[in-house]
Amino acid sequence: MSHPARRILVVEDEPVINGAVTDRLVAEGYDVVRAWDGPGAVAEFTAHSPELVVLDVMLPGFDGHEVCRRIQAVRPVPVLMLTARDDEADILVGLGVGADDYLTKPFRMRELVARVGALLRRVERAAELAARDTAEGATELGDLRIDGGARRVWSGEEEVHLTPTEFDLLLCLAMSPGVVLTREKLLAEVWGWPGASGTRTVDSHVKALRAKIGADRVRTVHGVGYALEVGARP
Repeated sequence: MSHPARRILVVEDEPVINGAVTDRLVAEGYDVVRAWDGPGAVAEFTAHSPELVVLDVMLPGFDGHEVCRRIQAVRPVPVLMLTARDDEADILVGLGVGADDYLTKPFRMRELVARVGALLRRVERAAELAARDTAEGATELGDLRIDGGARRVWSGEEEVHLTPTEFDLLLCLAMSPGVVLTREKLLAEVWGWPGASGTRTVDSHVKALRAKIGADRVRTVHGVGYALEVGARP
């Protein structure tokens, strides 16, 4: 077993999918707890303190977006959302309530396992960066202030509340202000997917980040990638 201590909560109301996801994650060495509806998901999260949540959007009781809001209010946790629709509006709602990543049904179990592993590695890397950045202090780019140790961001005097992925994306861009980073580099650095093709993932998260820090702060270079503009204001 390669991940004996890693506990994952799987929330899916379709028994076949719930069982298949659970069986595969158990086979990979994870400790899995399960729920089939919104209230059950929140209860299992509170009872078992998982390190990651695989969360379907469409659930009885209340939907995955509400589950995500409620569990993120308890403590930050990486969330991989499962959506039946490859609709950008749905995806942005999910990212806005604290999801870190998403998979569109139908998906391959191999990809789900890869996403879960990447999210857990990012949590470890974020903790290492936080320890380093606590010693180095906050980064200031114009009126944008980023405290890597506390994982907090301010625009002027106002604090901006980012999801873990949005924060990691902003920090990655802020480490090379004004420099265009390709989508492939962002996927490797932020998501931990070297050589992956997931440009929609990057684009959706950039759109969600822009909604919070200001559209002009992240410049698009069409066909290449994105850059953080130092002098831009929201």
